[in-house]
Amino acid sequence: MHKHHIPWLMATARALLGPIVALGHAARWDGSALAALVVAALFSDIFDGILARRWHSDTAALRLFDSMADTVFYIGVATAIAIAHPHLWRTHALLFFPLITLEALRFAFDFTKFGKPSSYHSYLAKTWGLLLAISVVTLFARSHADNLIAAALALGILCDIEGLTMSLLLPEWRRDVKSLSTAVRLRRSSLASHPAPAPLSNLAEPV
Repeated sequence: MHKHHIPWLMATARALLGPIVALGHAARWDGSALAALVVAALFSDIFDGILARRWHSDTAALRLFDSMADTVFYIGVATAIAIAHPHLWRTHALLFFPLITLEALRFAFDFTKFGKPSSYHSYLAKTWGLLLAISVVTLFARSHADNLIAAALALGILCDIEGLTMSLLLPEWRRDVKSLSTAVRLRRSSLASHPAPAPLSNLAEPV
């Protein structure tokens, strides 16, 4: 196995951990064991990017796959939480349902405009991922993390608004757009290098 395959395998393992967390909870695994799986996924998410950059294998395809692996993982985690702590979704419905709606809207818009999901990996998205992991670990380990869950859902809404705005601004698919200001700069650069055609002059001259 070539070392360039390792980041791909790490992202694949992270995606598989999502269903494992859901099945593990259904099998009544200890909360600490489930929390450990989330920590393992978090470290995988951090180090697959570090290794890919070090080995110069940080391709657009890998970054897109990395984003999809995160999505699959957290769908599994959300399934486990919905079964174990259904009251959380009722308590935080005003945050949860807007987040799900924005996630679906982002996916539909990106797929319509670019033909594939976005993969921005912005600073806000990284912060959301870290806070989400901390809140889930706390919930599994201590069975109580209402405030952290609420904060993670609120930050997720802001992250989706940022991502949707980036997709509206950018004329073509881009990876690793770190902030909204970066998206604005990329748009200006794209418009400067591809100016709009001049309007056609009137064909008929006035008499």
